[in-house]
Amino acid sequence: MTAPSRGTPPGLPVPDVGIPHELARDMSMAEQYEYLRTKLTRRRALVAASAFAGGGLLAGCASGTGAPSRTTAGSSPHPVSSRVPGSVVTPFGRHLAFGADPKTQMRISWQVPFAVRKPYIRVGPTPWALSRRIEAEVRHLHTPGITGQRMAMDQYYLHAALDGLRPGTTYYYGVGHEGFDPAGKARHSTIGHFRTAPAHPGKFVFTAFGDQGVTPDALANDKVLLGRGPAFHLHAGDICYADGIGHGLDSDTYDPGAWDLFLKQTETVAKSVPWMVTTGNHDMEAWYSPNGYGGQSARWTLPDNGFDAQNAPGVYSFVYGNVGIVALDANDVSYEIPANKGYSGGRQTAWLDKRLGELRKQVDFVVVFFHHCAYSTSTHASDGGVRDAWGPLFAQHQVDLVINGHNHVYERTDAIKGGKVGKQVPVGASTDPTRDGIVYVTAGGAGKSLYRFPMGVKDSYEGKVRDRESVETFHWTKSQHQKADTVDWSRVRYTGFSFLSVEAEAGPSPRLKVSALAQSGKRIDHFEVRRGA
Repeated sequence: MTAPSRGTPPGLPVPDVGIPHELARDMSMAEQYEYLRTKLTRRRALVAASAFAGGGLLAGCASGTGAPSRTTAGSSPHPVSSRVPGSVVTPFGRHLAFGADPKTQMRISWQVPFAVRKPYIRVGPTPWALSRRIEAEVRHLHTPGITGQRMAMDQYYLHAALDGLRPGTTYYYGVGHEGFDPAGKARHSTIGHFRTAPAHPGKFVFTAFGDQGVTPDALANDKVLLGRGPAFHLHAGDICYADGIGHGLDSDTYDPGAWDLFLKQTETVAKSVPWMVTTGNHDMEAWYSPNGYGGQSARWTLPDNGFDAQNAPGVYSFVYGNVGIVALDANDVSYEIPANKGYSGGRQTAWLDKRLGELRKQVDFVVVFFHHCAYSTSTHASDGGVRDAWGPLFAQHQVDLVINGHNHVYERTDAIKGGKVGKQVPVGASTDPTRDGIVYVTAGGAGKSLYRFPMGVKDSYEGKVRDRESVETFHWTKSQHQKADTVDWSRVRYTGFSFLSVEAEAGPSPRLKVSALAQSGKRIDHFEVRRGA
């Protein structure tokens, strides 16, 4: 416990600004500096706010937020709210997400360090004409403390739903609350913008990766990604690593404050680019709800059209232009990490079958993303549970592209058909899913510490191709054993920070132009998907 600074009112609790050992050992010096700086900023704000409140820092929830509060499973039934003046509480961590219809719906989310009264957003056609005011929903998340590991923590996430928007239109917005008006001259730093999906299919770009965390490399990746001008971004699980173990158990090491840092880091992109997430093994946070997804429900508002939006928020779909996107929760079918295996009772897989059939009739291309790898040779290798549950459905509905994370590398397969190579797809080649099979991409180089490929297997990517006939690897079995494999589908491998960039084209000859970019911006892979070519 840090000693109170001079001028601290008697009895004021002062937060510990140190870094827990189990967190510090996995952080770079830059991350440790940012962690300490953020905690110190919170501490100073707490001290300043207490002076305004005359020492009466804490009060019951009746004097807290004016907007309705949603208590997620695992949160305190009586949220503690501070009498901190709204004028000294600055929102942060803005992130966007589509509703079920990206042409007309947008969800705006953000965070405040203390409870505030009457949160809202302002929306308008220009930054200086934010005339429309919409009330926001408060989701208070309480994380219980564990003696010797972490202090209890309360976090406040705010969400506003925008419906009835015009397709292909740019909107500006500002987030605020009582005492903090985003339309004020001093508040312009909280103003952002977004663009709805076009009414008719055209050309657009979307990006994707998994396994980001809070690191300088993650921030550098985000800067390059933003330069692509994506219409939206897909994050294939393992979002911030607040759970450092990833087993989905309440014995895992956990620091909820890591989310504050992550949302600040990601805001550079997510304030203007819809950041569409799904769940990885490190996102099963056992302190919230039976399956550990209460934290995700508090922090994100995602399309609610999956099989169970309340208990499986990372399962949903949406259509943008001529592409249908499907997000899945692979924790439900994983053989490797079984904490949540089977929690949906087969409902997710049944929903997937139905949804893929619907999309196949509506759009040119169907892209599926989830966390655990169906086909990869790096550290975690391939999850047989994913292959067994969903592989046949992907083949039946001729899915055009599958994107995974989990392994912290970039790896891309040939077109896989019936578990084998249907067609070799070297760098720069074209493939047809109706004939050749499906290409699987592992895009896990978003920022967390990198993995390696099996011993003796070298990287092979654009400008440095090293083709090889086979790779010795393994896949996880239902009994949680590693079964050895010799595979010939590992076509591109890159041990470095990277992300996926996909350009979709509509018209008489629709296609997906898929590229992988290194953190430097250099292209390391590209290929095309064309149907019936």
